[in-house]
Amino acid sequence: MGFSSPLIRGARGVGVNSPSTTWHANLSLTFTRRDNATILTDRHHRGPLRVQKPLYPEGESVCQTILLHPPSGIAGGDQLQISASIGPQAHAQLTTPGAGKWYRSGGAEASQSIDFKVGVGAILEWLPQETIVFDGARARMQTLVELAADSRYLGWEILCLGRRAAGERFTYGNIGLHTRIERAGQPLWLERGQIAGDDAMLHSPAGWAGTTVCGTFLATLLPGDDLAALKTACRAISPTDGAEHGITALPGLLVARYLGQHSEAARHWFTALWQVLRPALLGRPAVPPRIWNT
Repeated sequence: MGFSSPLIRGARGVGVNSPSTTWHANLSLTFTRRDNATILTDRHHRGPLRVQKPLYPEGESVCQTILLHPPSGIAGGDQLQISASIGPQAHAQLTTPGAGKWYRSGGAEASQSIDFKVGVGAILEWLPQETIVFDGARARMQTLVELAADSRYLGWEILCLGRRAAGERFTYGNIGLHTRIERAGQPLWLERGQIAGDDAMLHSPAGWAGTTVCGTFLATLLPGDDLAALKTACRAISPTDGAEHGITALPGLLVARYLGQHSEAARHWFTALWQVLRPALLGRPAVPPRIWNT
């Protein structure tokens, strides 16, 4: 996931990665439960990473925060580090205002590291918009989610290779992916990937099969969740573009996968699944963030 803000634009040259134009940025957030409210009690940043003021479209119990990266995208040599700690019983929802962009690099690798810690009885929803990796990008993306024994996590990632609408494919460059979700120190989900622009797996039926968009939606499960009903409800929903997709149940985790050509269709499908899973797992109706409509 890389993201940019439609509200604040910095001047960036696509593919420019000299030391004077690279960004090293950090953002650290802490959410705390006070009485019936979730409060953003601490936020520190260095470089061009920000959050808008906390929003409460559902009332004070859920704190919605929009992450902003004021430059127009991530270029070679940029390094972003994002962390969030959700304290006991708190409920935070994090999203982004628009699609993220990883630009072509002249040689230097760009990286992004995301570290989420979700405390006892806490909830985190991580709902970014899609990530677009330009042809020639050199990107490394790492996500770690550390859950307490009874905390909840709903999150998705949508990765687009190249800019299909502009006729661009991912023909050269490199993407490194590492996602780990663990509960009480034990892994629930561990995925590593390495994608090269000339990789035969991009065209193989065993890989991307000629598609350009891949998405993963992960929902953690706890004892007592009605897994059979959840699978039935989710499998009744399909992407509107007829793309390859699947719903899989693993120990402690429900996984949805999309493989197709349209990031918008992937996002709409994930949103429809979220509208089923959020009431069932979090006990709250699904209220889409307003920023998605701007």
